[in-house]
Amino acid sequence: MSTTSYPRNLSYAQWKLLEPLLPLPKPGGRPRFQSFREVSNAIFYLTSTGGAWRSLPHDFPNWNTVFGYFNSWKKTGIWEQVNQQLRESVREQEGSKPELYKVIIESLSVKTDCQS
Repeated sequence: MSTTSYPRNLSYAQWKLLEPLLPLPKPGGRPRFQSFREVSNAIFYLTSTGGAWRSLPHDFPNWNTVFGYFNSWKKTGIWEQVNQQLRESVREQEGSKPELYKVIIESLSVKTDCQS
């Protein structure tokens, strides 16, 4: 559907990483009309520009459709799974263990409002 190439559009390699993490079509019912790649491109466009849903360019799927998928994927934890999978992949490429197991916070640079 998309005729314009935006800076945040997924490359073929990026799409091949993301595609298996998205839900399969539900059995029965109406067939899916929207490409999940175009829906994902629209979501990444909005998150990178800070634009409003209703101001989504017309060469993307309808903003209602994009918002519906975004909201559904958020509620079902798809975005958490995507984030975890991509983080593990990057860590493996860097030679680290895929799971994140420790965080160090330096107390002089972190402001807190603790009252003990």
